[in-house]
Amino acid sequence: MILLFIPIGIMVDVAEKIDKFKEKEVPLDAIIDYYFDFMWYFGNLLYPVFLFLAIIWFTSKLANNSEIIAILSSGVSFYRYLRPFLIAASIIALAAFLAGMYIVPQASKGFKEFSHKYISRKKNDRTTSNLYKQINDNEYIYVSSYDPNRKRGNNFTLEHFEGEQMKFKIFAQTIRWVESDSIFRLINYRKRTFTENDEIYVQENRKDTLFGFEIKDLAPLNYLAETLSLEDLNEFIAEEERSGSALIDVHLLVRHKRYSIPLSVFVLTIIGVAVSSFKRRGGMGINLAFGIITGFTFIFFDKIFGVLVDKTDMSPAVGAWLPLGVFGLLAIVLLANAKR
Repeated sequence: MILLFIPIGIMVDVAEKIDKFKEKEVPLDAIIDYYFDFMWYFGNLLYPVFLFLAIIWFTSKLANNSEIIAILSSGVSFYRYLRPFLIAASIIALAAFLAGMYIVPQASKGFKEFSHKYISRKKNDRTTSNLYKQINDNEYIYVSSYDPNRKRGNNFTLEHFEGEQMKFKIFAQTIRWVESDSIFRLINYRKRTFTENDEIYVQENRKDTLFGFEIKDLAPLNYLAETLSLEDLNEFIAEEERSGSALIDVHLLVRHKRYSIPLSVFVLTIIGVAVSSFKRRGGMGINLAFGIITGFTFIFFDKIFGVLVDKTDMSPAVGAWLPLGVFGLLAIVLLANAKR
């Protein structure tokens, strides 16, 4: 199923983007690398649907040939009949888990970076607005906007605390990373230092200095977690939680899905076997129609809950596991009905 659908997906994508490839004179080797990453990205996104369709097609063919009736009539229980499907599902789930943890993140990185570099319509689609972040135990930074292309932020503020008392505060109209000198350059620099009985005010038109953060910290990418392997993802999330990142729920959702999506293989396998193990009027077509609707409904709910986690206060754990729970209950109901 994957080998059938991925070439179609590539052809559709080429037809959509070929004008941009010509316009931006994208090198051929970059396009080839992009579509290699696209195969992993696209396959990982839709493999639950492919799996579901494959199970329904295979099982419906057995049912239409009356092989399942012969198996069950010989005294084999429905659970024994289901066992080979679950063994195969275990192999697929393990492969999907390992690919999702180590291979797909690299492919996602190449896919996303290529899209931002050559495809994205907005030049500043990665511009950060109103970033407020803790960079260590004592310091917080703020920028009203940041342009990653120019490596420049506007209305920069750094606050340094010791306990609950602010010791100094730095303002700058702009902050820019100077690559050649490996320094931060602040324009219209102002610093207020607070002592027990006094306040010291310093102002400079330009100041070159160093800080305890990197310029990329001013432009957090909401897809960055998708590009990290398991160990790097855990370290990244721990750092984001410590710094109070506004994107922490999105990153946690990615980690939850690394576990929930492979487990969905078992749920979809049970549903597929339960609904296609017996002959129906309309034959295989009815089962495939049900499979397509159910598979895309699963992905639809998965995406909807992902958006709710990003835009509302919904827990990342709920957003990742609730669709699987709902379809798990559906699997139990359909399995009980199939046994009868």
